[in-house]
Amino acid sequence: MSFLKLDEKYLRQKGAQLTASEIAGQPQLWEATHQLFLEHIKKLQQLLSEAYSEIDNIILTGAGTSAFIGLSLEGVFFRQAKIQTRAIPTTHIVSHPQDYFNDEQVSLVVSFARSGNSPESCAAIELADKFSKKCFHIIITCDANGALAHLKTINPRYVFVLPATANDKSLAMTGSYSAMLLSGLMIAYIHHPAFIKTQLQFIKRAAQNILSGELETISEIAAKDFKRAVFLGSGNLLGTATEAALKLQELTNGKIICKQDSYLGLRHGPKAVINEQTLVVYFLSSDDYVRRYEEDLINTMKDGNHVMLCLAVGDGNAMMPNTDEKISFGMTGEKIHEDFLPVCSIIAGQLLGFYKSIQLGLSPDNPSVNGAISRVVQGVNIYPVETKKQPTTIE
Repeated sequence: MSFLKLDEKYLRQKGAQLTASEIAGQPQLWEATHQLFLEHIKKLQQLLSEAYSEIDNIILTGAGTSAFIGLSLEGVFFRQAKIQTRAIPTTHIVSHPQDYFNDEQVSLVVSFARSGNSPESCAAIELADKFSKKCFHIIITCDANGALAHLKTINPRYVFVLPATANDKSLAMTGSYSAMLLSGLMIAYIHHPAFIKTQLQFIKRAAQNILSGELETISEIAAKDFKRAVFLGSGNLLGTATEAALKLQELTNGKIICKQDSYLGLRHGPKAVINEQTLVVYFLSSDDYVRRYEEDLINTMKDGNHVMLCLAVGDGNAMMPNTDEKISFGMTGEKIHEDFLPVCSIIAGQLLGFYKSIQLGLSPDNPSVNGAISRVVQGVNIYPVETKKQPTTIE
């Protein structure tokens, strides 16, 4: 058996079998997640119908990689529900709950977690209940036995546990990330099942094209001697850029320093980090309006900055001329909707981190040599906090 065209024996020797199989298995995992979603759709619709009639805001939350899912979903939830939506990490909520909840507002909190055993995962829900007038909960997790899946709440809740194969065993989240992201998209588009089905087929095709036709290109790019990497994405693809930056940094045990930004944001100072040892990765939109801003930045990237290499990831029709390498989805005639692009685009970032990890002599399944990071975060204390009224005037 082989994964990513690498023999299983070789992968075991490199400590890379879990990560390789989890990256490679994503198209099949997305299909299984969709089938499971269809089994839950009526109950989810019932909870959402009740929630949307009462809430005045939506919060998408998680920690680390799970938090970045919200960055790719806040726009689509806002547009579909027409309710103010924010991506707020649990790590923000736990330390400052009164910045996000109060006793005059009703919230829908959508929580994402691979294991659900990180201390902040449960604490964020408990704080939402404590500080809110009322709170609806949707919990999306990959572990049926995790603490989050079994957390009790006085408020309405729905737990959606993904297929068992979504519960990645390797340190860095890959399939769990993209499957939870897809789940969030399907909930946002819950009244458009035909659209979901079509987009699912498109992103599966795009992923399979990367996993079969672009592996050599990504491996060759990973072999280059870059010390820094900058990932760029606009709108929902900023979440993809953020996750890709973390993946490369995690899988290389911090040997590659990574940064993410939007195309317009990069100009306002952050572009200074780019030098001749920097890889720049462009996640490209499928929206013509957005692409004009992307093209402007790409066309001026090498002005004043001697970047090592620029890599574009996106639809063939969206490719830009002033890039050094291109990872195409191989789509002909069809266009992946911008909202669904993050699900398949992230695979390029995952593969880049995977190959770079092996080339640096690390184990992708557990790249943290000194144990600085772990699959489930350790050492977080949760402290009690009291609700308190804010003064009407500040002296």
